[in-house]
Amino acid sequence: MTKVKICGLSTQEAVTAAVSSGADYIGFVFAKSKRQVSLEQAQKLAKMIPEKVKKVGVFVSPTLEELKIAIKTVPLDLVQVHGDYDEDLQTDFSVPLIRAVQIKKGKENLTSKADYLLFDAPIAGSGETFDWQQLETEQLQKPFFIAGGLTSDNVKECIEHFAPYAVDVSSGVETNGRKDIEKIKRFIESVKK
Repeated sequence: MTKVKICGLSTQEAVTAAVSSGADYIGFVFAKSKRQVSLEQAQKLAKMIPEKVKKVGVFVSPTLEELKIAIKTVPLDLVQVHGDYDEDLQTDFSVPLIRAVQIKKGKENLTSKADYLLFDAPIAGSGETFDWQQLETEQLQKPFFIAGGLTSDNVKECIEHFAPYAVDVSSGVETNGRKDIEKIKRFIESVKK
């Protein structure tokens, strides 16, 4: 069954809704954005998350030191990296790496040393989908997440199209820029039923 990552959580209510509805991954955004949380906020929220639900730190072009501090402080189970990052440094920290790839026009480089790939729209967190026809995943040898404009209305179609390891949602479970408890529940239900 396809796993679910609910990303950009910053409140106890949203974390509780995601966990109780069956999310497999909870994403904390440390990159500058409207969803950004501090290490202290993430650490507090992480205490509410059972061990079976994995905590993911989301970064843009982080330093190795930033990753190490976040992994230890929160603590994190995985890190997701957008932007520039030397994947050879992955051996210097202890958790799996999700490498984000923005799908733009043309062929993307799908080779990576990361444990997982995450395919996203050209602007992550924008609520826009990418052209699913541009991405060919049949030959991929590693598990991958699909993100970018997913909602409870289109996630089943996405799963049928890609058969991903997991789907990742942030803006698709928001109303007026805030996490919507009912949308979180509906999204997870749409994936898991």
